[in-house]
Amino acid sequence: MSRRPQAVEPSSVAHLREAVRSAASGRTPLRLRGSGSKDFYGGMPLGEQLDTRAHSGVIGYDPTELVLTARCGTRLAEIEALLAERGQMLAFEPPHFGPDATLGGCVASGLSGPRRASNGLYFGAVRDHMLGCRILDGNGQILSFGGEVMKNVAGYDVSRLMAGAMGTLGVILEVSLKVLPRPAAEATLRFSATEQEALDRLNEWGGKPLPVSASAWRDGVLHVRLEGAAAAVESALRALGGELVNEMAARAFWIGVREQTDAFFAGDRMLWRASLPSVAQRLELPGEQFIEWGGALRWLRSDAEPERVRAAVRRAGGHATAFRSADRARPFEPLEPVQEVLHRRLKAVFDPLGILNPGRLHPDW
Repeated sequence: MSRRPQAVEPSSVAHLREAVRSAASGRTPLRLRGSGSKDFYGGMPLGEQLDTRAHSGVIGYDPTELVLTARCGTRLAEIEALLAERGQMLAFEPPHFGPDATLGGCVASGLSGPRRASNGLYFGAVRDHMLGCRILDGNGQILSFGGEVMKNVAGYDVSRLMAGAMGTLGVILEVSLKVLPRPAAEATLRFSATEQEALDRLNEWGGKPLPVSASAWRDGVLHVRLEGAAAAVESALRALGGELVNEMAARAFWIGVREQTDAFFAGDRMLWRASLPSVAQRLELPGEQFIEWGGALRWLRSDAEPERVRAAVRRAGGHATAFRSADRARPFEPLEPVQEVLHRRLKAVFDPLGILNPGRLHPDW
């Protein structure tokens, strides 16, 4: 761990720090919140609201080093627009789920979009692109981990703990991320395929040097996105066949998948997110399924009992999350005993009084 001196902290840091210290003194639970675009995710938000949006702004961007540093309240749309001006991107394609989604919520939720599981291309998840961060722990102390360049690895893995922690380990103040150039060429193909045919094709293509950056199947139709050098994309188009999708239609489709505005995600039935080995067979569960990430991510709209869903996913070698649900008592898969001990130890170090986002990640803390 390193502590980076700051000559003058912005007033927004002082406000957040005082709020955390006051809550710690009174053992008052705090509900950390940016725009609220991820309020639906995880356990029910509880506690006195601490709005992080005032702590915003990009404070460092070096296109030549492929590194961007921004404060937690910075809107994702602002960051993506800035990167687009230089032909760069957030490679993990984060979902917004709202026009004012912030960087803090992006990291805290740990959610990645269609490009997460690409074939032979290093895109990966949000945690894979985190170089460093500054946080407020549950005592109101400012802690810094990692750095702003790839060569600085001190605290590198600690910063990754914040990705997906749902704000239970600290108030994220700022984050340094690795960014990547946008691919030179892009094309989307469409194929008619049953669910099993789609899984077989995706796993076959996964073993070949094809520039597949996203895949999605539902209702007998498989979409595959190709990205990379123009020659590589052209070669893959010839090799795979299929129907070429119009550029505008393709863009709208992938945004619909990323933002869950696609028709599959409409309605009130519980939405399950199942992470599985890509080679897992079709889940024998009632309801409709949607496949992403080369078969490694399965979405399920179903009224089946939660334990039935979790049991079926466990048998297939994965774990299930109640992603959108009216019952938010236990959205995430229960931890194994060893995992439970490790999680509790981390929580005790970063938030010993248990005031930060209680119940969002685990129901009892």
